[in-house]
Amino acid sequence: MQQRPGTEPPPGCPAHGNTQLYGPRFGSDPDGHYAHLRSLGPSAPVDIAPGVEVELVTSYDAALYILQNPASFVRDSRRWNALHEGRVPEDSPALPMLAYRPNALFSDGAAHARLRQAVTDSLASVNELQLVRQTQASADYLISRFSSERMGQAELMAEYAQPLPLLVFSDLFGCPPEIGDRVIAGITGIFSGSAGADQLLAEALNELITLKRRNPGEDLTTRLMQHSAQLTDEEVLHQLVTLLSGGTTPLSAVIGTASALILGEEWQSGLPVEDAVTQVLWNYAPIANYAAHYPTHDVELGGRVVRANDPVMISFAAANTDPRLAEHREQLSAKAHLAFGAGPHACPAKDPAFVIAVTAVESLLNRLPDVEVRMPFKDLSWVPAPWSRSLVALPVRFTPRIVVPTSAQKAESPVAASASPLAATPRPAMAGAPKPKAGLFSRFLAWTRGE
Repeated sequence: MQQRPGTEPPPGCPAHGNTQLYGPRFGSDPDGHYAHLRSLGPSAPVDIAPGVEVELVTSYDAALYILQNPASFVRDSRRWNALHEGRVPEDSPALPMLAYRPNALFSDGAAHARLRQAVTDSLASVNELQLVRQTQASADYLISRFSSERMGQAELMAEYAQPLPLLVFSDLFGCPPEIGDRVIAGITGIFSGSAGADQLLAEALNELITLKRRNPGEDLTTRLMQHSAQLTDEEVLHQLVTLLSGGTTPLSAVIGTASALILGEEWQSGLPVEDAVTQVLWNYAPIANYAAHYPTHDVELGGRVVRANDPVMISFAAANTDPRLAEHREQLSAKAHLAFGAGPHACPAKDPAFVIAVTAVESLLNRLPDVEVRMPFKDLSWVPAPWSRSLVALPVRFTPRIVVPTSAQKAESPVAASASPLAATPRPAMAGAPKPKAGLFSRFLAWTRGE
């Protein structure tokens, strides 16, 4: 790979060892890293975290082949050679992302089919119109928090794009206020690396499952529990964790990046929001590098032999922008991108996710019609982590205004409007203990009720 005079050696050359897919250098130029990796072939070894090596697939064709070939490439990370051999640091940030959990994501064969069917059937029962209204209500609440409190400025990633999917999912799961607060705190803490966040989330979801055993509702949690696959409570918990972790953070990335694109100078006025979301899924894949597969036998990828049970990870970001697609990408379906995966493990929530993302961006533009980004798109910074292609921040300005809940919104949330007394009852507090401060979900539900 030729270099411009005066530049440093490219990441991954002998002077550097494996390409590092983490840290400030990667965050400042992920596309440059992918371009270098492509020069090495359809796949190349990278460090996904300190001391954690994976084979990263950057070719669209090779990625599609692996995703659609479950006989040779399985997802059960208990096969992972380096983990068995003690070569993965115990405190590695890669472990929470790659370690085995009893869910559809890390299962294969009949076990995967059973768990996935429960998830897909439950998601299929979500009413799209209700989902749109739930998203609009969540958007209006978040906009109401920053649109009238300051002098027409906000940071949309932290104040809008990141919390919005958490509100929607907590509502879809049928969380009462106090449990919803802890679900949001737990999943947020997991992605920020907060100690004890995993346990907080598990405790909250266990309480939710116990509650739904006693008091079923019209929600995703109940549908999973009542499915003919007869999931255990542990299995229900882990499917909920998968939906939360696989749905909320990538959705936040799509909402933020699509908003930045549409508000940027390069965007052609009049094009629909759906086009911006689709462009993000192609060019800024929200799950950038993930979907570790474990070959059931030694395999050859572009002249390189990958040992059985060594992790082969898909770079959705690199595969979607593979230059070999450039000649005929316009002839491909708009949905031919790999942002939602492909094959038996393709994201089962891709349709609801697209609806939420489009509705969130449309709600922002409708409520704040003169909103504009305070810096060019090219100057925005990306999170320096391998897993997600997400903006660090999205500073905007607008004319301040007051947003209030409509009467329709007050009736939309099944939790806010018709939760049973049992579901709304918080955990008993110790005598003399101060009343817990209301969290994000509690405040959202109170706002929808006009309190």
